[in-house]
Amino acid sequence: MSRRVKVAIALGLLAVGAAIILRLWRPFPSDKTPEGAYMRIARSVTTGRIEEAFPYLETEAQWASYTVRDMRRAARDTVLAAYPEPQRSELSAAYRVEAEAKDGSDVFAIVADRRGWRSRLRRDLSGAVAIEVEGERATVVTARGTRYPFRRRDNGIWGLTIFTADLLAEAERASRDLAMVKAAAEDYAADRSRNPPAPRAPGAGTSDASQPP
Repeated sequence: MSRRVKVAIALGLLAVGAAIILRLWRPFPSDKTPEGAYMRIARSVTTGRIEEAFPYLETEAQWASYTVRDMRRAARDTVLAAYPEPQRSELSAAYRVEAEAKDGSDVFAIVADRRGWRSRLRRDLSGAVAIEVEGERATVVTARGTRYPFRRRDNGIWGLTIFTADLLAEAERASRDLAMVKAAAEDYAADRSRNPPAPRAPGAGTSDASQPP
């Protein structure tokens, strides 16, 4: 390949990159339009900060994300307070990431990575070529032919709906897990009350080497 061809290819790639950046960072339509909400989601994915798409999910999806955080936090606290080892360490570690999330957007990012949503959006997102609005619902049609459904929230912002069912399922699972954790904690407490640990004998655990001559 000649140097001229290489330079032409490099310039072409730079031009494409510049066009993408300009499109992502030019003034957006209001997020109270479906296109404006979609473009903000696209930017969050392109810049690697999918948690910034959280304000543009529908309300139920947002509530579900917070529910996951709250249920996992309550379950982890219960495990740490009431479970014996090794169950205490194993379960508290399993719940730690979601329990320590600061808010719903962090939970959304965690679930998005676990379920492959980030990669899916990165593959599918492209420029919007058509907007279909019917009352409180809208569909953004992209140049790739992908259709993204939105619902208007009470605050007027349009929220993407494709992840709502999965996030609700995550919230329901976290709630069921918490109920089972609490039931097991009650069983452990009852077992301890029936079988209290035997009192240690005076001097138990002290080696002969530590005794005075």
